[in-house]
Amino acid sequence: MQVVGYRPVPESALLLAGGGPVERLTLTAGTELTHGLGERHCAGTIQNDHHIPCQEPRTPYCRRHESQFDESTLRERTGEHAVYLAAFAPDVFKVGITRRDRLETRLREQGADRGAHLQTVPDGDTARDVEERLGRDLTQRVRTRRKLASLARSVDAAAWDELLDEYDPLATFRFDYALDLATQPVHETLASGTVRGVQGRILVLDRDGTTYAVDMRDLVGHELTDCDERPLQSSLGSFE
Repeated sequence: MQVVGYRPVPESALLLAGGGPVERLTLTAGTELTHGLGERHCAGTIQNDHHIPCQEPRTPYCRRHESQFDESTLRERTGEHAVYLAAFAPDVFKVGITRRDRLETRLREQGADRGAHLQTVPDGDTARDVEERLGRDLTQRVRTRRKLASLARSVDAAAWDELLDEYDPLATFRFDYALDLATQPVHETLASGTVRGVQGRILVLDRDGTTYAVDMRDLVGHELTDCDERPLQSSLGSFE
Protein backbone atom coordinates (compact mmCIF):
# COMPACT_ATOMS: atom_id res chain seq x y z
CA MET A 1 0.00 0.00 0.00
CA GLN A 2 1.15 3.52 -0.85
CA VAL A 3 0.04 6.83 0.64
CA VAL A 4 -1.50 8.49 -2.43
CA GLY A 5 -3.06 11.55 -0.81
CA TYR A 6 -4.73 13.01 2.25
CA ARG A 7 -7.90 14.87 3.20
CA PRO A 8 -7.86 17.43 6.04
CA VAL A 9 -11.66 17.96 6.03
CA PRO A 10 -14.48 17.19 6.56
CA GLU A 11 -13.20 13.87 7.92
CA SER A 12 -9.41 13.81 8.14
CA ALA A 13 -7.88 10.79 6.43
CA LEU A 14 -4.89 9.40 4.59
CA LEU A 15 -5.66 7.94 1.16
CA LEU A 16 -4.07 4.54 0.56
CA ALA A 17 -3.89 2.45 -2.61
CA GLY A 18 -1.71 0.13 -4.59
CA GLY A 19 -3.22 0.58 -8.03
CA GLY A 20 -6.97 0.02 -7.71
CA PRO A 21 -9.69 1.28 -5.36
CA VAL A 22 -8.61 3.99 -2.91
CA GLU A 23 -8.97 3.24 0.81
CA ARG A 24 -9.42 5.91 3.49
CA LEU A 25 -7.48 5.63 6.74
CA THR A 26 -9.53 7.86 9.00
CA LEU A 27 -7.53 10.01 11.42
CA THR A 28 -9.98 10.47 14.26
CA ALA A 29 -8.57 11.15 17.73
CA GLY A 30 -7.50 7.94 19.44
CA THR A 31 -6.81 6.01 16.21
CA GLU A 32 -3.71 3.82 16.49
CA LEU A 33 -1.36 3.95 13.50
CA THR A 34 1.22 1.18 13.23
CA HIS A 35 2.90 1.74 9.86
CA GLY A 36 6.52 2.25 8.92
CA LEU A 37 7.60 4.23 5.88
CA GLY A 38 9.25 2.44 2.99
CA GLU A 39 10.34 3.48 -0.50
CA ARG A 40 8.97 6.78 -1.78
CA HIS A 41 8.05 7.61 -5.38
CA CYS A 42 5.39 9.52 -7.32
CA ALA A 43 1.91 8.93 -5.89
CA GLY A 44 0.35 8.76 -9.36
CA THR A 45 -3.19 10.02 -9.81
CA ILE A 46 -6.72 9.26 -8.62
CA GLN A 47 -9.60 9.09 -11.10
CA ASN A 48 -13.13 8.21 -9.98
CA ASP A 49 -11.75 6.95 -6.66
CA HIS A 50 -9.41 4.60 -8.52
CA HIS A 51 -5.62 4.90 -8.15
CA ILE A 52 -3.36 4.85 -11.21
CA PRO A 53 0.21 4.23 -9.96
CA CYS A 54 3.40 5.83 -11.21
CA GLN A 55 6.99 4.72 -10.58
CA GLU A 56 8.69 8.05 -11.37
CA PRO A 57 11.14 8.94 -8.56
CA ARG A 58 10.06 12.57 -8.16
CA THR A 59 7.93 13.05 -5.01
CA PRO A 60 5.26 13.50 -3.96
CA TYR A 61 4.26 13.80 -7.64
CA CYS A 62 6.19 13.75 -10.90
CA ARG A 63 5.79 16.70 -13.25
CA ARG A 64 3.09 14.96 -15.29
CA HIS A 65 0.89 14.21 -12.28
CA GLU A 66 1.58 17.47 -10.47
CA SER A 67 -0.19 19.25 -13.34
CA GLN A 68 -3.53 17.70 -12.28
CA PHE A 69 -3.69 20.23 -9.45
CA ASP A 70 -3.05 23.17 -11.78
CA GLU A 71 -6.00 22.04 -13.91
CA SER A 72 -8.32 21.83 -10.88
CA THR A 73 -7.30 25.35 -9.87
CA LEU A 74 -8.23 26.69 -13.31
CA ARG A 75 -11.68 25.12 -13.05
CA GLU A 76 -12.35 27.16 -9.90
CA ARG A 77 -12.08 30.57 -11.56
CA THR A 78 -15.82 30.82 -12.26
CA GLY A 79 -18.62 31.61 -9.80
CA GLU A 80 -18.72 33.85 -6.76
CA HIS A 81 -15.48 34.04 -4.79
CA ALA A 82 -14.70 35.17 -1.26
CA VAL A 83 -11.72 37.27 -0.26
CA TYR A 84 -10.66 36.34 3.26
CA LEU A 85 -8.12 36.78 6.01
CA ALA A 86 -6.62 33.82 7.88
CA ALA A 87 -4.78 34.02 11.20
CA PHE A 88 -2.06 31.61 12.35
CA ALA A 89 -0.86 31.90 15.93
CA PRO A 90 0.47 34.07 17.23
CA ASP A 91 0.52 36.90 14.67
CA VAL A 92 0.79 35.69 11.06
CA PHE A 93 -2.09 37.04 8.98
CA LYS A 94 -2.63 36.21 5.31
CA VAL A 95 -5.07 37.22 2.62
CA GLY A 96 -6.55 34.58 0.35
CA ILE A 97 -9.37 33.78 -2.04
CA THR A 98 -11.63 30.79 -2.60
CA ARG A 99 -15.04 29.95 -4.02
CA ARG A 100 -17.70 31.52 -1.81
CA ASP A 101 -19.29 28.17 -0.99
CA ARG A 102 -15.91 26.77 0.19
CA LEU A 103 -14.86 29.59 2.50
CA GLU A 104 -15.03 27.85 5.89
CA THR A 105 -13.77 24.59 4.37
CA ARG A 106 -10.78 26.38 2.84
CA LEU A 107 -9.86 28.01 6.16
CA ARG A 108 -9.95 24.61 7.87
CA GLU A 109 -7.91 23.02 5.05
CA GLN A 110 -5.18 25.56 5.73
CA GLY A 111 -5.32 25.00 9.48
CA ALA A 112 -6.20 28.62 10.24
CA ASP A 113 -6.83 29.49 13.88
CA ARG A 114 -9.16 32.33 12.92
CA GLY A 115 -10.65 33.71 9.73
CA ALA A 116 -12.56 36.66 8.36
CA HIS A 117 -14.71 37.03 5.24
CA LEU A 118 -13.83 40.43 3.76
CA GLN A 119 -15.95 40.56 0.61
CA THR A 120 -17.66 38.54 -2.12
CA VAL A 121 -16.83 39.17 -5.79
CA PRO A 122 -18.31 37.77 -9.03
CA ASP A 123 -15.46 35.49 -10.13
CA GLY A 124 -11.94 34.24 -9.51
CA ASP A 125 -10.22 36.82 -11.72
CA THR A 126 -11.77 39.70 -9.79
CA ALA A 127 -10.88 37.97 -6.52
CA ARG A 128 -7.28 37.59 -7.66
CA ASP A 129 -7.07 41.33 -8.40
CA VAL A 130 -8.31 42.14 -4.88
CA GLU A 131 -5.93 39.63 -3.34
CA GLU A 132 -2.96 41.14 -5.18
CA ARG A 133 -3.92 44.62 -4.00
CA LEU A 134 -4.29 43.56 -0.36
CA GLY A 135 -1.16 41.44 -0.69
CA ARG A 136 0.94 44.58 -0.80
CA ASP A 137 0.41 44.82 2.96
CA LEU A 138 -0.40 41.21 3.89
CA THR A 139 1.28 37.92 3.10
CA GLN A 140 -0.41 35.67 0.53
CA ARG A 141 1.26 32.45 1.64
CA VAL A 142 2.15 30.82 4.94
CA ARG A 143 4.61 27.96 4.68
CA THR A 144 3.96 24.73 6.56
CA ARG A 145 7.11 25.28 8.67
CA ARG A 146 5.51 28.46 10.02
CA LYS A 147 2.24 26.62 10.70
CA LEU A 148 4.14 23.96 12.61
CA ALA A 149 5.64 26.70 14.78
CA SER A 150 2.13 28.00 15.57
CA LEU A 151 1.02 24.80 17.29
CA ALA A 152 0.47 25.11 21.06
CA ARG A 153 0.31 28.90 20.71
CA SER A 154 -2.60 31.35 20.78
CA VAL A 155 -3.51 34.11 18.35
CA ASP A 156 -2.49 37.62 19.40
CA ALA A 157 -6.07 38.79 19.86
CA ALA A 158 -5.19 42.48 20.06
CA ALA A 159 -3.25 42.39 16.77
CA TRP A 160 -6.03 40.40 15.05
CA ASP A 161 -8.75 42.77 16.25
CA GLU A 162 -6.71 45.77 15.13
CA LEU A 163 -6.42 44.23 11.64
CA LEU A 164 -10.15 43.50 11.47
CA ASP A 165 -10.93 47.12 12.37
CA GLU A 166 -9.18 48.12 9.12
CA TYR A 167 -11.35 45.88 6.93
CA ASP A 168 -14.77 45.66 8.64
CA PRO A 169 -15.35 41.98 7.70
CA LEU A 170 -18.71 40.48 6.78
CA ALA A 171 -18.17 37.51 9.10
CA THR A 172 -15.47 36.07 11.36
CA PHE A 173 -14.53 32.50 12.29
CA ARG A 174 -12.73 30.87 15.21
CA PHE A 175 -11.49 27.28 14.95
CA ASP A 176 -10.64 24.73 17.63
CA TYR A 177 -8.86 21.58 16.44
CA ALA A 178 -8.98 19.99 19.91
CA LEU A 179 -5.24 19.21 19.98
CA ASP A 180 -4.84 20.24 23.63
CA LEU A 181 -1.12 20.94 23.30
CA ALA A 182 0.84 22.30 26.25
CA THR A 183 4.20 22.34 24.42
CA GLN A 184 5.46 22.46 20.86
CA PRO A 185 5.36 19.00 19.18
CA VAL A 186 8.50 17.54 17.61
CA HIS A 187 8.47 17.80 13.82
CA GLU A 188 8.90 14.32 12.34
CA THR A 189 7.75 12.23 9.36
CA LEU A 190 6.11 9.05 10.61
CA ALA A 191 2.90 7.01 10.39
CA SER A 192 2.86 5.29 13.75
CA GLY A 193 1.45 6.44 17.06
CA THR A 194 -1.86 7.50 18.57
CA VAL A 195 -3.70 10.21 16.66
CA ARG A 196 -4.25 13.32 18.75
CA GLY A 197 -5.81 15.28 15.91
CA VAL A 198 -5.32 17.11 12.63
CA GLN A 199 -4.93 20.83 11.96
CA GLY A 200 -4.90 21.59 8.26
CA ARG A 201 -2.42 19.18 6.74
CA ILE A 202 -0.58 18.70 10.05
CA LEU A 203 -1.18 15.34 11.74
CA VAL A 204 -0.41 15.26 15.47
CA LEU A 205 0.60 11.90 16.96
CA ASP A 206 1.57 10.69 20.45
CA ARG A 207 4.24 8.00 20.62
CA ASP A 208 6.38 6.77 23.50
CA GLY A 209 5.74 9.83 25.65
CA THR A 210 6.46 12.36 22.88
CA THR A 211 4.03 14.33 20.71
CA TYR A 212 4.95 14.62 17.03
CA ALA A 213 3.72 16.94 14.27
CA VAL A 214 3.66 15.38 10.80
CA ASP A 215 3.19 17.25 7.53
CA MET A 216 0.88 14.82 5.72
CA ARG A 217 2.23 15.94 2.35
CA ASP A 218 5.57 14.43 3.43
CA LEU A 219 3.84 11.05 3.74
CA VAL A 220 2.45 11.11 0.20
CA GLY A 221 4.32 8.73 -2.10
CA HIS A 222 5.65 6.49 0.68
CA GLU A 223 5.01 2.76 0.57
CA LEU A 224 3.78 1.60 3.98
CA THR A 225 5.53 -1.19 5.90
CA ASP A 226 4.27 -3.23 8.84
CA CYS A 227 6.11 -1.41 11.61
CA ASP A 228 8.39 1.55 12.35
CA GLU A 229 11.42 0.77 14.50
CA ARG A 230 13.44 3.88 13.68
CA PRO A 231 14.94 5.82 16.59
CA LEU A 232 13.09 9.14 16.81
CA GLN A 233 13.89 12.49 18.35
CA SER A 234 12.09 12.77 21.69
CA SER A 235 10.87 15.78 23.59
CA LEU A 236 12.54 16.63 26.90
CA GLY A 237 9.27 15.86 28.69
CA SER A 238 9.45 12.20 27.68
CA PHE A 239 12.42 11.70 30.04
CA GLU A 240 10.74 13.10 33.15
